[in-house]
Amino acid sequence: MKKFDNYSSALETLKQAKDQDLENEFVQHGIISKFSLQFDRSWKLMKELLKYEGDKTAATGSPREIIKAAYAYYDWMDEDVWLQMLRDRNGAAHIYDAALAERLVATIIDRYIPEFERMDSNVAACYADIL
Repeated sequence: MKKFDNYSSALETLKQAKDQDLENEFVQHGIISKFSLQFDRSWKLMKELLKYEGDKTAATGSPREIIKAAYAYYDWMDEDVWLQMLRDRNGAAHIYDAALAERLVATIIDRYIPEFERMDSNVAACYADIL
């Protein structure tokens, strides 16, 4: 499945964030940008998987509704983390304060990348036959 391949490939790039110069503002904004793209790939992959499962929510296109529906299917998802990711992704374009950017980068590295990794391994295990 192309969406999963793109998701996994982009995740490998995002996982390099922890090895970068996290004090550098340019690097911080690059990590935030990569996070936003990864999040978009995530919910679009969830949408595709919901379609495969026959869930009608997949037709709505709303990231929030897709996350809520996916949470009902996948016990490995932390709904609170995903909904916080959605809020952070939506607010990321409006981060002008260096301290806010630093906190978001720390959250991306400490909470969001592990959740993306959990999704990657669980989707690979659950859907090996269609990937």
